Amino acid sequence: MSASGRERPQFTRPLTSVEICAGAGGQAVGLHGAGFDHLGLVEWDPYAVSTLRANVGGWPGWGEEQINALSPMDVKEFLKSDSSKNLEIEVGDLDLLAGGVPCPPFSLAGKRLGKDDERDLFPAALDIIDHFRPKAVMIENVRGILEPPEVFIDYRRDILGQLRDIGYVVPEIRKGWSAAEQDRAMRKVWRRVDANNFGVPQLRPRAILVLIHEDALNDSGVDFVWPTATNGERATVFEVLAESMEKRCRKYWTKNKFGEKAGPEERTGRDVFRDWKAKASKAAELRKGVAPTLVGGSKKHGGADLGPTRAKRAWEVLGVDGMGIANDPDKCDPERDLFRPAGPMLTVEQAALIQGFPPDWRFQGRKTAQYRQIGNAFPPPVAEAIGRAIAAVLRPEHDRAELLGAYDMDSGESASDEPRSEQMTFPESVGSRIETASPVDRRRDSVGASV
Repeated sequence: MSASGRERPQFTRPLTSVEICAGAGGQAVGLHGAGFDHLGLVEWDPYAVSTLRANVGGWPGWGEEQINALSPMDVKEFLKSDSSKNLEIEVGDLDLLAGGVPCPPFSLAGKRLGKDDERDLFPAALDIIDHFRPKAVMIENVRGILEPPEVFIDYRRDILGQLRDIGYVVPEIRKGWSAAEQDRAMRKVWRRVDANNFGVPQLRPRAILVLIHEDALNDSGVDFVWPTATNGERATVFEVLAESMEKRCRKYWTKNKFGEKAGPEERTGRDVFRDWKAKASKAAELRKGVAPTLVGGSKKHGGADLGPTRAKRAWEVLGVDGMGIANDPDKCDPERDLFRPAGPMLTVEQAALIQGFPPDWRFQGRKTAQYRQIGNAFPPPVAEAIGRAIAAVLRPEHDRAELLGAYDMDSGESASDEPRSEQMTFPESVGSRIETASPVDRRRDSVGASV
């Protein structure tokens, strides 16, 4: 069963993928649920690598030897590594190259240096794509690379130009068009996707790039179509957290904030749950039950919390104190973790549920390291939806209803300028012709940027 609760599709010819910047596995979980078998996972953070090693043992091809070989690696070193060479993938044989390139160069809350930021890994990703020539490419990033369009429109056009030159199908985009016109054309392959449309009780707008190689499209005869939402009602924080919140509070059902038997006028764990339920359920009834974007932050910014001031206020409406992350239930400090004026803080496990991870996904490291992995992740249900749409192109003989029947699909009109959300948006912190520079100039410009 996948993170979305749907059966994992089984293909007569297995679909293969290599994933870069894999983090703690959010995209990998989703793509696995979409039916892709991962041949390689590339990630540099040791805690995230430990998380991957702790969880992928049951996946196809991941025996003890493969798990033990999984170690932290800079994506810029991947093509020169034994990990890459040992894959023994012929050019054009890989089905999907996926990855979530780092967000700081494009974050709305940062300096937005783009290709001039040393953390920009798009050039490395382009080199890897050029090396393998996979049938499909899926790259995820923060929405800041798309919005407002004029900030990075030239950079995005340059990336698409390089990918067109190696055979990927790209829509017509002319340099003389306005940024808004270019952006509308790009939405056929590069668009904003909001997690709350896919069963995730959180806004989390992401920029997703999906390209199919012309050879794969010629073989398939089926075009890629974007899923726009999961069928049915949107998930809410109340729905997703009710069971775990009650379980946390029941340990103190008749106890006070010190973990002792409560006196006649003292607040109990029952009261904590009752108050949280009242706030969260009311927000859901008012169609304000979707949380703001979880913010993973970085190692430079101290401990974990649920985001900037406006986000914390939104969490308070949902009955949650966003000033920090609660201890695991077996280490609960009731006064700190549960009996707070604004409501209980979330545990790491609950943050993972808000992000759409399956309940049995085991994060490694201490509390703050685990939360950062979760807060920086790509929600698995969103990755699964996009992955299933890619699978429908690469395996056209498969039952399309099984792959895509749970989703509303794009009608062919341009993506809306406005997100379909039930909350305020908060900043994320703390084929055909395309006119660009010459291929030589493009490659020199990209490689010349510090990576």
